[in-house]
Amino acid sequence: MIDFEKLKNEQLKLASKVSTVDSVKNIKTIAGADQSYVGDKIISAIAVCDYKTMDVIEKKYAVADAKVPYKSGFLFYKDGPAVIGAFNMLENKPDVLIVEGNGILHPRRIGMASQVGILLDTPTIGVTKRLMIGEINKKTIYVDKEARGYELVTREHSNPIYISPGHKISLNSSLEIINNCMRLPHKMPEPLHLAHKYGNKVKEEMMP
Repeated sequence: MIDFEKLKNEQLKLASKVSTVDSVKNIKTIAGADQSYVGDKIISAIAVCDYKTMDVIEKKYAVADAKVPYKSGFLFYKDGPAVIGAFNMLENKPDVLIVEGNGILHPRRIGMASQVGILLDTPTIGVTKRLMIGEINKKTIYVDKEARGYELVTREHSNPIYISPGHKISLNSSLEIINNCMRLPHKMPEPLHLAHKYGNKVKEEMMP
């Protein structure tokens, strides 16, 4: 049995280490980490791109066993090990990593993007398709009166995506960076889109 109370206490301790202060001024490379599943295996695919052109510099993937079942607010414990495994294989470590998951837009202010950022000591941004928590006022998402994220409509007639700082990055920079990574007609920022495409290819090859 997984002791989620213990994991919750771990998150509460780690949450104090999350920084929403910009630590990188000149971004040259940016990556996206996207997860997919084959049975009880998790594939984390990472695509590293040139920040200006979005050309792919490097792609890597890692496969891990799903040791913790999915539970809202605890995604890191299911997917995180695969993300960290894939990141550690990269020869070109990105200046910023976009993670499909929340950053500080989380009940304990430490979603998967924040936990990954702390463990890798890397600037991270969280991007999700579903609003987990908070109230939206003029596109800004507030939790307990603190601005923790943004709602962003990336293409017409499409549901919004939700952006939040993960670690070592500010709220304003998170929005600016994600906007810079958008390439129509894709709904998700390009590094995540490319990671997703790559992950699907790996998944197809793994399928029995």
